[in-house]
Amino acid sequence: MIIGNGVAGTTAAETLRKGDATARIILIGDEPHPLYNRVALPKVLKGITAPERTFIKTLAWHTDNNIELILNTTVVRIDPERQLVETDTHGVFTYHRLLVATGGTPNLLNVDGARGTKGIYHFQTLDDTTTILDRIRKSKHAIVTGGSFIAYELTEGFRHHGVRTTWMIRGTRFLHRILDAEGGAFVDRLAKAVGVETVYGDEIASVNAGADGEISSVNCRSGATIDCDLLGAGLGLRMRIECLRDTGVKVNRGIVTNEFLETSVPNIYAAGDIAEFFDVSIGTHNQMGTWNNAGSHGKTAGANMLGARQEYREVPYYTSTMFDSQMAAIGIMPESVPTMEALGRMNEERGVYRRLFFHEGRLAGAALIGDIRIRRQLMDMIRSQRQVSNAEREQLLTV
Repeated sequence: MIIGNGVAGTTAAETLRKGDATARIILIGDEPHPLYNRVALPKVLKGITAPERTFIKTLAWHTDNNIELILNTTVVRIDPERQLVETDTHGVFTYHRLLVATGGTPNLLNVDGARGTKGIYHFQTLDDTTTILDRIRKSKHAIVTGGSFIAYELTEGFRHHGVRTTWMIRGTRFLHRILDAEGGAFVDRLAKAVGVETVYGDEIASVNAGADGEISSVNCRSGATIDCDLLGAGLGLRMRIECLRDTGVKVNRGIVTNEFLETSVPNIYAAGDIAEFFDVSIGTHNQMGTWNNAGSHGKTAGANMLGARQEYREVPYYTSTMFDSQMAAIGIMPESVPTMEALGRMNEERGVYRRLFFHEGRLAGAALIGDIRIRRQLMDMIRSQRQVSNAEREQLLTV
């Protein structure tokens, strides 16, 4: 039984089928679609990629591989003692091994006037993307709130269509836990260079709507009022752990697992964005919501559900455009280990920024903007788990 048919869950199902031709495999998802490429959604938002080109698996693929795909369905309760899974629409199932790969759901804009107002969007699913795209085509001024990658993707998408866009960040800079002041200023310059209006140290206090229920403006904590007809919210994710209530599965921000992606309860595994996994490359727990990490999790979890004892040993990474530049995040970030040592360097002339994170003397993570070709070298160094000398650090920071 697999809960969640994203890349982690579907990859696990595929791994299970390759390893066992006869096992019953049930894959439950709450969306109406089989697996599609979430990494491609920003291009769909910009109108570069057609929505139908994002699909990776078809309904026929699941049938051909004897994987029971149940869509538009939510798991409401898990009973580990009797090994039961209860759903909202398809009754109760039994399991021998269970994988939870439910990911997260966007935090809502919870301010006066937001509930029920038309023109406010979150950006996570394919259906979100096509709905927003329809709205963009008739919008003139958009506001994006949040300092996350999702907020950036919305900002870039809106501006790509020529919509006047204001990006409002409550903190002092984009990704304030990852980038230092110099890195934040670099992103600000990149945003302004493509016409994005940036606002820092402020947030939306309330939303105003016209008689038709459509958003017309927002009121800010600073006292300013900004007119808009489209609002995108990138305010982070809440992990979807409701089905684990009263199961005994250990949960922090995500579901805590060991290096085999096993939870604290026998026969229950976790994978993907929701897994707070023990990262053997750095010797501590980590959580990273990236496509490659989730897919690799699915392979490892699937193998271990069949009885293998494979450690998860990949170094998670994320790459993205950054307006007219590019960005990469590698390994562990300060959200997971706030005590890490951080060293940053900016080369203004070349438009290159690097920030490296060290844990107990070893390279554990990095944030790169501009030329990101060094990421493979950094990933190899993270895997090596060796101490990094001051001379090596200086060499890595030479941009």
